[in-house]
Amino acid sequence: MASPNLDGSTNILADSFIKGAAEAGHEVLKINVDDLNINPCTGCLVCGYEGPCSQHDDNETLKKEILDSDMIVFATPLYYYGMTAQLKTIIDRFCSYNSSLNRKHLKSALLTVAWNADDWTFDALEAHYKTLVRYINLDDQGMILGYGCGTPGMTSRSKYPQQAYELGRSL
Repeated sequence: MASPNLDGSTNILADSFIKGAAEAGHEVLKINVDDLNINPCTGCLVCGYEGPCSQHDDNETLKKEILDSDMIVFATPLYYYGMTAQLKTIIDRFCSYNSSLNRKHLKSALLTVAWNADDWTFDALEAHYKTLVRYINLDDQGMILGYGCGTPGMTSRSKYPQQAYELGRSL
């Protein structure tokens, strides 16, 4: 969960997905990335793309959680037509275990919301997500693109929480 607003629209989609996945019998761990101490990648490549990273922060803990899972769900509000800086920092640090991620072949999904409802709103974020899917060898399970979800009330009244629930339930 990559929104710093734990009471926001992104959290509504994340919780809906989690409810569906749990009802389908899956164990789900929700990680609020804003709670983690993860520094930006320095590009030093001491990790050799397989770690350990030269930085001593929460990245090793997150790495273990991700590599012990079967799926990663990226939940982020749209910030200036991309993911939050918090999520981007996490993804940049994938560099330190890039080889393991590629071998793991995790399932993945994208949950996102934006105030904007124009048809092009999510183009850049979709392209970035699809590139990650391709590069990291992820198995995309779907994207919930919450157009016009500017407030939690707008999001709660929209079709997107139900779609997130159904995506989680379908796994």
